[in-house]
Amino acid sequence: MIFHSTKNKNLTASLEEAIFHSLPPDNGLYMPENIPQIDPEFLNNIETRSFKEIAIEVTHTLLAEDLSRDEVTAIIDTAYNFDAPVVQISPSNYVLELFHGPSMAFKDFGARFMAALMSHFLLRSNKQINILVATSGDTGGAVAQGFYKVPGISVTILYPSGKVSDIQEKQLTTLGQNVTAIEVDGTFDDCQNLVKEAFLDSELNAKFNLASANSINIARLIPQSFYYFAAYSQLKGLNKPLVFSVPSGNFGNLSAGLLAYRMGLPVERFLAATNVNNAVPRYLTNGSFEPVASIATISNAMDVGNPSNFVRMTRFFNDDWNLVKEKISGYFFNDEQTQKTIREIFGNTNYVLCPHTAIAYKALEEFRQQHHSEFTGVFLSTAHPAKFIDLVEETLGKSVDVPERLKSLLSLEKVAVKMDTSFLSFKKLLMNHLR
Repeated sequence: MIFHSTKNKNLTASLEEAIFHSLPPDNGLYMPENIPQIDPEFLNNIETRSFKEIAIEVTHTLLAEDLSRDEVTAIIDTAYNFDAPVVQISPSNYVLELFHGPSMAFKDFGARFMAALMSHFLLRSNKQINILVATSGDTGGAVAQGFYKVPGISVTILYPSGKVSDIQEKQLTTLGQNVTAIEVDGTFDDCQNLVKEAFLDSELNAKFNLASANSINIARLIPQSFYYFAAYSQLKGLNKPLVFSVPSGNFGNLSAGLLAYRMGLPVERFLAATNVNNAVPRYLTNGSFEPVASIATISNAMDVGNPSNFVRMTRFFNDDWNLVKEKISGYFFNDEQTQKTIREIFGNTNYVLCPHTAIAYKALEEFRQQHHSEFTGVFLSTAHPAKFIDLVEETLGKSVDVPERLKSLLSLEKVAVKMDTSFLSFKKLLMNHLR
């Protein structure tokens, strides 16, 4: 598959170039030059397929020019030993649980696929790759787990000090080995800007092989499309239009859903659900994209004031606002509304939501009140609620079970390098640390 820059269609790259370089030289994002269609016969029988079989078919459809079906199968087998189940919580509402991977967050789907794909190429080239990644919460833990001890790959993770949960911080600061954590005295946007600037620095790129594991890397987006197809496979028999409500920060997750839609997945509408960092819902209302400084909220993984994947989201519709708003509706909610939703859903169903998942549910309910047509609503649960244990227990006024794999983290010692938001400081650290 050929990819081109969102800023210049004449700047192109192969799959291998796109995943290892992460960003085009003009600081755009890589987009597929053409999006192949999934086999209609496969969709007709998708309800008989396992998650792995769906992932193999989607990957092979997209990357048949780059990888054989046997190579795709090996990558999928390496990446996934977990599923994406749909759970009914009310007559027409279903939650797509994306927290059954090792870090218990949806980022596992992208990070583990990317690690397996990079490893496939590195085995042929015998190169050393340095992954740089910014995280607002769950990306760091998933990338740390996905790339931990992978030969030929070292990982540097930047996260905003005091703006991730204790468990999230422990997931990315306690592994060691080939994983280094940097605690930045700033916001997620500051972390993301440092990573982007590193990729544009000629001296760093001349000395090191740098790549990103953020959703700016196209290899993160492709596998996140798998679970949209998987949700359809589980709900196809209901014979109702599907509406996906997606809790959104950097908008990689929603962009992956749009990729699935463009490949032929039947989707009635997507809901872009955010907290008060609402640049995209505002754009969907008035047609003007105005990024602002991020605001700290209890749904910290969505605290993104200038989402990188916005350009990908609109590019799927040729940057036509009228076409975008025909397929995507935007909603945003504050912390008080988020906590109220967590309490209401637990009171009505005994189901515990993380704060990000609560925002997705709230958006789905608002959409349902505004549109009285029959549809099946699917809201994405992007993280296990125990990853936000203090907030969830305070909100519900009761204790919540913590899975053993998360509970065991709390006793481990955090190891992180503290740093300010200066690129010069970051560059100096990389020059001394990377190899």
